[in-house]
Parts: sequence; C-alpha cells; structure tokens
Amino acid sequence: MKKALITGITGQDGSYLAEFLLHKGYDVHGLVLRNEIEDPERSLTRLKNCMNDLVLHVGSIESYPSLQAIFEKEQPDECYHLAAYSFVSYSFDEEFTVFNTNIHGTHNVLSALKNSSPGCKFYFAGSSELFGRAKNSPQNEQTPFNPRSAYGITKVTGYYLTANYRENYGLYACTGIAYNHESPRRGFEYVTRKISRGVAMIKAGLQEKLVLGNLEAIRDWGYAPDYVQAMWKMLQQDAPHDYVIATGMGHTIREFCQLAFERAGLDYRDFVTYDPKFYRPVEEVPLIGDATRAAADLNWLPEVNFKELVHLMVDADIEQIESI
Repeated sequence: MKKALITGITGQDGSYLAEFLLHKGYDVHGLVLRNEIEDPERSLTRLKNCMNDLVLHVGSIESYPSLQAIFEKEQPDECYHLAAYSFVSYSFDEEFTVFNTNIHGTHNVLSALKNSSPGCKFYFAGSSELFGRAKNSPQNEQTPFNPRSAYGITKVTGYYLTANYRENYGLYACTGIAYNHESPRRGFEYVTRKISRGVAMIKAGLQEKLVLGNLEAIRDWGYAPDYVQAMWKMLQQDAPHDYVIATGMGHTIREFCQLAFERAGLDYRDFVTYDPKFYRPVEEVPLIGDATRAAADLNWLPEVNFKELVHLMVDADIEQIESI
C-alpha cells in the first residue's frame, strides 16, 4: 500500500485529493495545525466524508523540526505540498506573512524530504499567478514568469526551489502550474463561491443584492476534483516534469454570474451591483492555460466543463441554504 502525505489537507484541493487517494487504496496522511484539530467542527469540515480513514499529524510547514520528525517516522511514498496562503488579494495586505509561510514553508518541506525521506516523490502546487502580467495567451510551460502579486512571487520561488531540489539533489520533484479551479468546497472569499452563495441567499430571500467588482475579468476556471487527478498523474511518471493544468478556455465573471443566476431562475442584472473596492484591473493578456503537454504525457483532460461547474456550485449552495 502506497503512503501519501498532504500538506494543506483541510483545504479544497487537499480534501478532494485525500478522497481520491483513498479510493486508489493509499494510506493517506495529512498535516494539520493544532488549532484545526482543536476546532474540528469549523476547520475539518471538508474532510467529513473521509475523516475516519485518515491519519492526521499536528505540525506546521513553518516548523522544520515537526516536518522532519513526521517524514522520518512515516517515510511517505508521495508528498503533495498544497499548504499556502493562496488568496491573491490577501497577499497585497499581508506580504510578510505570505512570504514567510509560502517560501520558507516550501523550503522546509523540500529540505525535510531530502534529509529524511529522499525517495519520496514531491508535488508542488504552482499557480497561474506565476505568469502574472503575461506577454502572450495562452500560457504553457515555456512562457516566461512575470508575477504581479506577493502570492505570485512566492509561487515562482517555490517553482525554482522545487527545480533546484530536483536537479541538484535528485529528488523526484515537480510543479503543477494549476489555473483557477473551483468547487462547492471553495472558500467564501473567492469570487466564484461568493457568486454561487449569493445566488442561493437571494433565491431564499435572505439577501437582496450581490456586490462585485470588475465583471469583465477573465479566468480559466476548472473543476477541482479534475485537477487533483492531474496532481496524482504527475507523480506516476517515470521522471518528474512540470505541467500546466488548465482547461484552455477563458470566461468572464459576467458569464459566471449569468449562468449562476439562470440556474436559480433569476436574471443577474436584477441583483448584481458594483463596488470599486472589489475592483481588480483586467489583464491586458488573459491568464488562460495551454495544457497540451499534460494531455499528451499524462492523458489528462478536464471532464467537467464551465457550465457544469457553475451549476454544481449553485446547486450545492442552494441545497445547503435550504437545509438550514
């Protein structure tokens, strides 16, 4: 039985990955903070479907000794490093925290693996924010990085740390450059979940308006469970390589709104209002990924399309609101 360790297991991707690996017959371990263990009703809700099948370890990516002790004891076959401050807007306000956690955390995980479990395969969760203000669209593995947020800078650093440990120390280490991927487990701070939750609240008569920023912003949105399959496939190859994971299709926030409200039998134009405090400028070149290499090498293609994704999220939030 293979053993996998997931940092960030309590997040959207971590929870779906845990379920996916358990289905594959893995012994799945997760790194969690002490306050998450002490408040499971709030912090571990995404793991409720598989909690009894997991082994959770209290530790932090910011603590090298705790990581080293866990790797020495467990000797995992695969490590999926998903833990990070990942909400882009936060990184403008909390740059020092984002830098310390994301950069030093990734370095700690890689170093602990090298010293305690060098045969473990390592996946680093990259991001389309590596490309930032891209020069061309779509972007692929050869597109130059040009980050424009503290978060993007930390992901570029993590990418090069991963490459350094692969090339200089012989670790099986790779980066998945994953574009936006959503689900009913997405945090409420993200615009997609803000929309789906807002639709559910408005339909239930609990909210009158949905306040958003720039409706013309374009994103390449996929379905999170599809993306965790790509993560796993990357660690099943004979040799490590970095891959762009994306749908290759760009959609505006306006399109997301239209589909979301239509799913509930509503017209978004009757409910969506604008507030400049949520405004983020539209990129001159949209962040849309070219996953040709992943399709060829990993036999990976997204299964859930954009419309299906929006409907999944809206349906889940309506069901949740109605059950309260």
